[in-house]
Amino acid sequence: MAKDIQDWDPEDKKQWETSGKSIATRNLWISIPSLLVGFAVWLYWGIITVQMLNLGFPIEKAELFTLMAIAGLTGATLRIPSTFFIRIAGGKYTIFFTTALLMIPAIGTGIALQDMNTPLWQFQVLALLSGIGGGNFASSMSNISFFYPKKILGYSLGMNAGLGNFGVTTMQILVPLFMTFGIFGGEPMQLVNGSGTLIGKIPAGSDTYLQNAGFLWLLFLVPLAIAGWTGMNNIKAKHVSPDISGALSSFAKITFMLLIGFASAIFGLWLMLPEAVGGSGFGISKWIVLPIVIALTVFLLKLIPGEVGQNLTRQYKIFNNKHTWAMTVIYTMTFGSFIGFSAALALSIKVIFGYQHLLVDGVMTHDVVNIDGPSALMFAWMGPFIGALIRPFGGVLADKMGGAKVTQIVSIVMVASALGVAYFMKQAYVSATPQDFFYPFLILFLILFAATGIGNGSTFKTIGTVFNKEQAGPVLGWTSAVAAYGAFIIPQVFGEQIKLATPEYALYGFAVFYVICIAINWWFYLRKDAYVQNP
Repeated sequence: MAKDIQDWDPEDKKQWETSGKSIATRNLWISIPSLLVGFAVWLYWGIITVQMLNLGFPIEKAELFTLMAIAGLTGATLRIPSTFFIRIAGGKYTIFFTTALLMIPAIGTGIALQDMNTPLWQFQVLALLSGIGGGNFASSMSNISFFYPKKILGYSLGMNAGLGNFGVTTMQILVPLFMTFGIFGGEPMQLVNGSGTLIGKIPAGSDTYLQNAGFLWLLFLVPLAIAGWTGMNNIKAKHVSPDISGALSSFAKITFMLLIGFASAIFGLWLMLPEAVGGSGFGISKWIVLPIVIALTVFLLKLIPGEVGQNLTRQYKIFNNKHTWAMTVIYTMTFGSFIGFSAALALSIKVIFGYQHLLVDGVMTHDVVNIDGPSALMFAWMGPFIGALIRPFGGVLADKMGGAKVTQIVSIVMVASALGVAYFMKQAYVSATPQDFFYPFLILFLILFAATGIGNGSTFKTIGTVFNKEQAGPVLGWTSAVAAYGAFIIPQVFGEQIKLATPEYALYGFAVFYVICIAINWWFYLRKDAYVQNP
């Protein structure tokens, strides 16, 4: 079993070459698959909801969109407390415990999906719990940032995030595949509408084992929890986790802080969601709810008494640094777009291209199934796959060219591709043959995903350069927490605009945001008198 490390300095070349590199590598290669499965459990609602539509579950389309939104909001909110886990509980205890917790929503989802009449509120609770997987990114990135020297920080964080984000692609490939056979037992359901997998379409009337979407992740979670416990290290050095105690104490601290995140997320969802799906019915705008949830979570964490509260107060110094706020916005552009588009793409393909859009008595209708439409499950994995695969390249490129310069280039590409996607979405949503516009839409979306991946890698480099070793980890966690709200915002925006028959407006809005990020990146890091020149 790997021991706690008392003295750790990756910038010490002698220590790095003799023992540090091997220790860091081992922790990285346990961290990556743990993070991968976390992403899979967090975002599998994007695929599950498509299949629920294909099976004819008695739940409205708009209500299905709320499941991904709930998981998105919770996963992002849980990143806020997760940002500070490493200094309080240690890397080993944090990764082991948060990975093991994912077994709860995985088992629960498998059970709930076996019954067509499972009420909506049970799926909502399970979507809430799956947010644990989204929260894990903040603690994972913070942990890895302490293991590597600055000169290869872009690479190491790009590897952790990029390969970890393969959880989205892995999920989008494995879930449809595992639905085709009864590996975990249980009764199959019959498809009302045709479905698909990576290798082809599945016709209506075929058997499907939807419950496997939850159960299959146990094949990975159990060995990963064991690997985390036996192979990872706590770093007890002063600048990392000097105050951690035993495992049970660390688990208790993590649990309490997660409960604070859950409480804030539940309150925000209650304020926003309609009464018909368990909300307050107040209909408060998501743009008001999000700042409330973030501020409430930060405030409640600050109230924790004793050693934990003191530790958090020390880490909260990142909020006094102007670069924290600049990088929060820039990181939201890259990772927020990646995770939000990953969450929304499958259902968007299904709704926009899977139905004919017909003008009947002067009214546009969108309810006739398009038998020539593309299978969402055959194509949705491509974008996250490219965005995740290219992320380490973004880190390496930033190590050579400078993070801000790379970010600026990909930001311009994101503006152009977002406007292109908007054009083809608009054409498709007023066409009786929307499939005619699918491939241009898909190609431009893949370019957009690639840009988010490269930009995500370059922002890691910028953060690692601008902030000192003590602040870099918490800043990575904090920026990833705010950016992760893209998994909530983007599906919500797509859902709202599709309901209004103007899906292209969603992309117009994102393009405007990208232009703002270009200006911020230039002002802070690229102009002649920038605060830090091209970090």
